[in-house]
Amino acid sequence: MNAAPADQIRLLDVQDLDVRLQQLAHKRRSLPEHAEIESLNRDLTQLRDLLVAAQTEESDCAREQTKAEQDVDQVRQRAARDQKRLDSGAVSSPKDLENLQREIASLAKRQGDLEDVVLEVMERRESAQERVAELTERVGSVQGRIDDATARRDAAVEEIDGEAASVTKEREVVAGSVPAPLLSLYEKLREQQGGIGAAKLYARTCQGCRQELAITELNEIRSAAPDTVVRCENCRRILVRTSESGL
Repeated sequence: MNAAPADQIRLLDVQDLDVRLQQLAHKRRSLPEHAEIESLNRDLTQLRDLLVAAQTEESDCAREQTKAEQDVDQVRQRAARDQKRLDSGAVSSPKDLENLQREIASLAKRQGDLEDVVLEVMERRESAQERVAELTERVGSVQGRIDDATARRDAAVEEIDGEAASVTKEREVVAGSVPAPLLSLYEKLREQQGGIGAAKLYARTCQGCRQELAITELNEIRSAAPDTVVRCENCRRILVRTSESGL
């Protein structure tokens, strides 16, 4: 393939712009905010799971407390009715009177036991409520940090995308001045060679693979016409000759 030396030089400009676009894409993917947000989202998921568990526990305790308080109320009402019968003097039989007094005493004990249950449940519910409040605050804090990191990430991405758009436009202009066959070969090689399709021959060294050319290869390049598109024998990339090639 043949191409004017000036066209080959412009191909290096295209390569430099492609490298810059690769760098920007890598920078965009590697923003520290990505890892920060991912880590914070994991923390947030765990905290929300704990919060749901605490809320469930508090809800269960609330139902348990309501049931225990209803049980106390039922026993209290029954004891009040028995006490009223006892105080009314309606029970005259000594045996019935003894049974009634025994039942009142039993109900009093039962009421005391149930009130202990209510207190125990209330303590557990209070502890669950405190846990809910603590976790709610922590969830809000982590969410705030996520929002902050997301804002920083979005600002950085916007800046990078803006620069990438500018570089892309410049690349379109420069690439448009390179002959289509040469540009096509370059694109093919760039895809095969990790993003580098053309490299400068500098001080007898290919800047693509960083290998110094053998004497026989250098002699072949020296004898090639200026418009001949030469390739590196080692990496097969397009080698662009300049005044610094050391030929």
